[in-house]
Amino acid sequence: MKQEMWKSYSRGMAAAMNSGSVVIPAGLLRAYKAIGLSDAEFLLLLQLLMFRQLEQIDFPTPEQLADRLGVTPKTAHQLLGRLIKEGLLTIDEEVDPLTGIRSECYNWDGWMLRSAEWLSDTARESMQNHREERDPEPKASDLFTVFEQEFGRPLSPMECETISAWLDQDKYPDELIRFALKEAVFAGKLHFRYIDRILIEWSRNRVTNTDEAKAHTQKFRGGR
Repeated sequence: MKQEMWKSYSRGMAAAMNSGSVVIPAGLLRAYKAIGLSDAEFLLLLQLLMFRQLEQIDFPTPEQLADRLGVTPKTAHQLLGRLIKEGLLTIDEEVDPLTGIRSECYNWDGWMLRSAEWLSDTARESMQNHREERDPEPKASDLFTVFEQEFGRPLSPMECETISAWLDQDKYPDELIRFALKEAVFAGKLHFRYIDRILIEWSRNRVTNTDEAKAHTQKFRGGR
């Protein structure tokens, strides 16, 4: 009986954790090492996010942070000091217009900006490297240029990074990415998530070139 009770309690806790999630942009996970954050500093910043998003606490004490991190308050204070010194974290003062009461809150715009700058630089370098590898003088058929022409606007750093990941990490052939873009245009769903889903679907079905992609697409449409 007790065992069943604890199992039920555990399931309830698991459901509660699922419902109380913290939103963490993927770019922050990719960039934190590159901008010089240690694992402990990064975890502290994530705890600050959690305090604000889930508990509406804008200025947790070093003691509260230490308890979450499993460190001493002195260590938590030192971590905060370094983040502030590096410009990744600041302390803002707010005044309630009705009561005149002053309060403080942590501001992590510096962390966000530093991460965004690194992501932007990385995407720009990756885009430039791909262009130089294919042709010292980029042509109009350059993959990034093709996307910009279809979207009718310059690509964002995150979009450039997505294309670079398709080429470098996923190893999708250039021609296959172009064909996936055409499929998205044909379907009237011109956005990166839809193109990514197309490429994943082809990868699962071992599609490696445009001829196989065309055959797979025709088969899919014919099966509807």
